[in-house]
Order: sequence, then C-alpha cells, then structure tokens
Amino acid sequence: MTLQMRVYVPDHPLIKHWLGVARDRDTPSVLFKSAMSELGRWLTYEACRNWLPTEDTVVQTPLGDCPATLIDPTQPMAIVPILRAGLSLFEGAQGLLPLASTYHLGLVRNEETLEASCYLNKLPSELLPQTRVLILEPMLATGGSILSAMQELTQRGADPALIRIISIVAAPPALQKLSQLYASLQIYTATIDEGLNEKGYIVPGLGDAGDRAFGTPA
Repeated sequence: MTLQMRVYVPDHPLIKHWLGVARDRDTPSVLFKSAMSELGRWLTYEACRNWLPTEDTVVQTPLGDCPATLIDPTQPMAIVPILRAGLSLFEGAQGLLPLASTYHLGLVRNEETLEASCYLNKLPSELLPQTRVLILEPMLATGGSILSAMQELTQRGADPALIRIISIVAAPPALQKLSQLYASLQIYTATIDEGLNEKGYIVPGLGDAGDRAFGTPA
C-alpha cells in the first residue's frame, strides 16, 4: 500500500497494551471504555508533536527568572469527535487539549450501501484561519464517515495540513481514499489491519466501538 499522506503507528508499549485490551471480545464495556480513553490520550500525545503552536516567554521561579516555552493560548484549536464512537476517545484527548473548542459531528453508516449520512452537525459556519483540528474517529474502515467529516471541515476553511486524525484501527480502503484527496493530512492510529469483511467491518478489528463503549446498539 503506497500512500502520499503520513500515517503514524506509534511504537509505544502503553498503546499496544490498551489496544490489546480493546480488541479482546471478553473485555467488559466499562474496561473497554477505559481502554479507548487511554488510547485517545496517548495517540493525541503523539499527534501533538511539532503540531501545537508555542510561544517563548520568561517565567519567575521562586529563585529567579527563567526562559519557558508555553502553548500559545491565542491560536485556535478544535476537537471533532465523530459520534457515537468518537466520544470514547474524547476524555483522553480533551485532557491534553483543555483549551480546544469541541464540535460534535454525528454520522451514521447505512449498513447496506455503506454510505455515511449526517444526523448532527455542530461545526461553525466558518473556522478561524490556522485552526488546528483533531478528529476523533476510532475506526477507519470504508472511509465513508471520515471523508464526510473532512468535506464538512474543509468547506468551512480547515486546512488539511493542520488536521490530525486519531484512530484506533485503520484499514487500507479508508487510508487510500484519504491519501488520494488529502496528501498533507496526518493520521495517528494504534494499528493498521489487513482489510474489511463483506459487511465493511475491519478484520480482525475490535468490533463496533460505539456498541462496546456504551453497552448498547446505536
């Protein structure tokens, strides 16, 4: 699989551990939710490298002046969880980016056509220039939902080069489609699986992330 965009699979023991917990079909809902939150935290941490805007300043320690580098609070940031499953990653991501605005985007996939349709859109009519956007979408399978999300964001002025996607399991079909349209995009995922089954689910995957996180079908 040849891609133009960058896809990162961090080699981190905590990411591997929580991915294993999330994959296990015997993991109860409450522990699955904890695993997803931790994966959201550690993948967001990796995505923030060389992405967050910083400013150099001087702070006063108890003993004197000291140079410091801080996150620039004047630069806009946004977190976009794709409902429902994206909410399972939100707590971990928000803990690292507490100043980011949150815009919920609800997308549902037709199980026959595998096409995504929008039932909730809380995005603003226009995003501020240079807004850094973190999309939370646990499963990148056929690519329908994430392509819809990207279209909604770019129509509002989002720059793909400033967008980071946090995913737990990605599959080649979604990655190939994204790469063809958004070469400057960056994706951070815990793993890339081999492909999809006849129903469009990632194999081996981890099942339906929304159902498992909330203990009930959509």
